[in-house]
Amino acid sequence: MNAPLSQPSLKIRILVAAPRGFCAGVDRAIEIVELALKRYGAPVYVRHEIVHNRFVVESLKAKGAVFVEDIDDIPSGFPVIFSAHGVPKSVPAHAQQLGLDWLDATCPLVSKVHRQAERQFSAGHHIIFIGHEGHPEVIGTFGQVPDGTMTLVETISDVDRLTFPEGTDLAYLTQTTLSVDDTAAIILAIKLRYPDVVGPKAEDICYATSNRQDATKTIAPECQLVLVIGAPNSSNSMRLVEVAQRAGATARLIQRADEIEPQWLDGVDTLGLTAGASAPEELVREVLDRIGKMRQVSKEETVIARETITFKLPRQLTG
Repeated sequence: MNAPLSQPSLKIRILVAAPRGFCAGVDRAIEIVELALKRYGAPVYVRHEIVHNRFVVESLKAKGAVFVEDIDDIPSGFPVIFSAHGVPKSVPAHAQQLGLDWLDATCPLVSKVHRQAERQFSAGHHIIFIGHEGHPEVIGTFGQVPDGTMTLVETISDVDRLTFPEGTDLAYLTQTTLSVDDTAAIILAIKLRYPDVVGPKAEDICYATSNRQDATKTIAPECQLVLVIGAPNSSNSMRLVEVAQRAGATARLIQRADEIEPQWLDGVDTLGLTAGASAPEELVREVLDRIGKMRQVSKEETVIARETITFKLPRQLTG
């Protein structure tokens, strides 16, 4: 028998992490789609999910956005938008061949990594790239340089298996949405094995990823359960689950409030709540409302940083 949804006599303390949810790159990408719909009218095509969040994607679909994985599926004469994760150089080149107008919603912090990859290749370095195989950001970054000039590592064990001859000119770069702690350990392993390796002037993991992980680290030790709002294919959201687990809490990834089972709250006095960088604040409120129907809630927000960064929009949409 299912536990009753409402047990108002039971109290629960909710620690809400801040910063959480949308980052500047996600805000910009969504705004690009919305402005393109206003300027060009529906439909506007988007290659890949604009950001990794089903709620956001479905909301944009309702406004007239059409999501495709292959730009060959786009009829001529319609604009195409490239997602916040970035694309290989071959994609805009192919769009041009097809006569498609395109808008680039790549997060500027991802574009910064792309430029670093180009510079390191031009300087004659083979690039060791720390990231998750198959992630769109990794595919996009690899596509900035010729095949065979970049090697992916995901773990310290991958570093141990590298076989570059002594004297090879090496550089390393990273995906922007990785675990800060895991990445630091992998970078240390690379430097110990290849002391002359060249690194970026500042870390590639973006401010939003670092801030959300720090906020989760702050609240998780006080919580029996941490809920992370995000998508399974969202790298930064999955890292928040790992951060909470390492801090000693049970952690669950959810996409919407209706996934929460009443029995999850059994024995939970303090619940942590955060959201990945692709999850809107609306979903946070939705979760708080659902838990409020199950328990008598006292809510506290734990703020570890204030984010004020904004990014410029493409010129085609601001002229």
